[in-house]
Amino acid sequence: MTAEPLQAPVPFWKTTRFEIALDQPQVMGIVNVTPDSFSDGGRHNDPGRALAHAEQLLKDGATLLDIGGESTRPGAPPVPLQEELDRVLPVLRLALKLGVPLSIDTYKPEVMQACLDLGADIINDVWALQKPFANGQSSGVEVVAAHPDCGVCLMHMHLEPQRMQIAPMTGDVVPQVADFLRQRAERLRGLGVACERIVLDYGIGFGKTVAQNFALLARQDELLALGHPLLAGWSRKSSLGSVTGREVPRERVAASVAAHLLAIERGARIVRVHDVRETVDAIKVWQAVVAQQR
Repeated sequence: MTAEPLQAPVPFWKTTRFEIALDQPQVMGIVNVTPDSFSDGGRHNDPGRALAHAEQLLKDGATLLDIGGESTRPGAPPVPLQEELDRVLPVLRLALKLGVPLSIDTYKPEVMQACLDLGADIINDVWALQKPFANGQSSGVEVVAAHPDCGVCLMHMHLEPQRMQIAPMTGDVVPQVADFLRQRAERLRGLGVACERIVLDYGIGFGKTVAQNFALLARQDELLALGHPLLAGWSRKSSLGSVTGREVPRERVAASVAAHLLAIERGARIVRVHDVRETVDAIKVWQAVVAQQR
């Protein structure tokens, strides 16, 4: 099957249980079930605390949640398959009762399959579905393509977490990132995955320099031209610390909100954030201004 060319980003994100409207920005709250994530590692790494955190994110205004059991910060070591399953599946079982779209942040096809079997709505993969099963027979592409409805977010990453910031990308990154994301989306669409199920993430902090990260934000229109909605993940990233002088991730809230608003203004439709309440408030102010321009 050949992928058809796209004209413009679709107006909704088709997922397992929900069609997420994209006429307005959507805020994805981060639920890290890990001991070592760069910003909030260890704070929510048991099912009860993770669920309480998820509930608070929803009260703060998140419209969907992203659950992850392995840190992909620069230098992070890989987590064994069973350990990741043991972290994520209990939280997913509890969170499915919340009645909101649930994304699973993983690159392991086995974790994708187990979570989709339980009813997860979205697969969010920093490797863009390139990693194979442990037996090497297939990859996350086949897992997603075999599912009738799940949503997927394909992210660009240069190299792997252990090396990506030691040897970041060179040259003009925007066309390089765009070409990679186009190829990965076309691969899925060629297997019959509807374009409405695919969202793209340009991978801030994943193997790019500070200047390259901001170039991707400044030139988001070139990525929107691929025809898929964009997810922006600037939350507390080190590039924000570089320009503000804030070394501690939790002190980058204002910078994170600013970056996400700029991403939304430039066409991103989903923002993945730690600081939901602050981001939602800022979006409401932006929406009030936009409403006066109509």
